[in-house]
Formats: sequence, C-alpha cells, structure tokens
Amino acid sequence: MSGAGGSERPEEWQRLVPPASPARISEEQRLAREEWEALEEIQSGLRSTSGASPPPISFTEALQHFQSAELSGSRGKVRAPRRRGILAALLHCLCGPPQLQPQLREEQELALAMAHCSLDDSEWVHMRILQTIYQQLTCSKLGCPRYGAHWEELGFQGADPGTDLRGTGMLGLMQILFFVLDSRMLPLAREIFQLSQHETQA
Repeated sequence: MSGAGGSERPEEWQRLVPPASPARISEEQRLAREEWEALEEIQSGLRSTSGASPPPISFTEALQHFQSAELSGSRGKVRAPRRRGILAALLHCLCGPPQLQPQLREEQELALAMAHCSLDDSEWVHMRILQTIYQQLTCSKLGCPRYGAHWEELGFQGADPGTDLRGTGMLGLMQILFFVLDSRMLPLAREIFQLSQHETQA
C-alpha cells in the first residue's frame, strides 16, 4: 500500500487519487501552493487597492488615529451639558460628582465623538480594526470578507457588524479591540467565543 516515494497512504486516499509520479506530485504541490496563496488574497471588502489583506492594528495605533482624525461631524453630534438652575447647580456642586480635570474632559469629548462615529467602509483604519478583532478571536491568519455569516458567529446580529454599532459607533468597536488585544483578557475573550460556538448555545 505504498505510493510514489514509498510513503503510506490511507486506503480512502488511494481509491480517490491514483499513484502519481514525483514530477506530477511536485506540480500538484505547486498548484496547491498557488491556490493557497490566492486564497489569502480573497478579502472581499477588506482589501486595499493592491489587493493585499489589511495588516492587524494595535490599540495604540487605532486610538492615535481617532485622536488625530477630523471628527468634527461626530463632535457636532455630542450634546453639550444643559445649564442648571441655581438650586440644581448648588446641589450638583455639593452632592454631585467632582469636576473633571481639563485633560479628562478632552478624553471624554473624544470618547463621545467616537461613539457618534459610524463604521465607514472607505476608512482603512476601521477595516483594520474589524480584521484584527476577527483574527484575534478566531486565531486565523487569513482575512475575512466585510460582510458575511462569519460576523454572526462572532456575536454580531447579522452579516454586517456596522448595524450593531448604531448606538455605540466606533467606541464600541474600540472596546472590543482592547478586549482582544490585551494579553490578560485575550484568553477570556477566546473562551467566551468558544463557549458561544457550543451546540447548547444555538
């Protein structure tokens, strides 16, 4: 039961594939390698113009993008706190939370602006964030299409993750990104993902 080169093959394999010469095997291996490499390029909706899969993104890089991005449209949607009456202002001063420091106010404004920033298919950083979340949870080195049932497997309601982000915007996606990139939290994130795939969860 040995094929070319004397290697043992399962009976099933031998029935399906006739023994081949070493030259044919190397040609088959070459074709298989090309097919595998081509598979890595199939990144519908998440490809750059060159066709390459977007590289993973770090949380710091993603945060720096939002800190430097023009979020004026999103910042315009953030509601300013309403003016309080004299009595309400006095009660707030005595019993309310302490005033935020100026640096924290800037961070609060950024977080609120990110919550009003929608997922944008034309924004490369947004697509890299999606890609990184998918790869971290599934332990896949390959990319994934922008739309598809694989997002439902990750826990989104449908084939388009953007529809789940209407209330939280990119802030929600950034929280997931932090969760899957933090070395202490990643094992927990993967355990949760594995548990969600269990047959009893269907």
